[in-house]
Amino acid sequence: VQLQASGGGLVQPGGSLRLSCRASGFNSDYFAMGWFRQAPGKEREFVAGNSWSGTMKNYANSVKGRFTISRDNAKNTVYLQMNSLKTEDSAVYYCAAGRHPYYTGSSDTNYDYWGQGTQVTVSS
Repeated sequence: VQLQASGGGLVQPGGSLRLSCRASGFNSDYFAMGWFRQAPGKEREFVAGNSWSGTMKNYANSVKGRFTISRDNAKNTVYLQMNSLKTEDSAVYYCAAGRHPYYTGSSDTNYDYWGQGTQVTVSS
């Protein structure tokens, strides 16, 4: 079982990045998928969640209107499009998969598999 996150990097404030997370070793079609992030010295926090079909989505207030979560089940991949990035968005971003297909919430205990993380740095 593996979740491989990619797409992180260095971007200026106001810029955009798209993160990808590809699942392998299990059928992610019926898993809920989510993104979390952790900045240095801070606890891991929820960013966005997506139900198995992609129709139900949930976002942290801090990213609403700027980030969009989506998925392509044919590619076993979930995405996080991040626009209007701010310096406070800098963190290691993790993708996660949960067995409850309709869960889009923020509790990390409801996610069963985790990726290794990809660094996002927003700086001028």
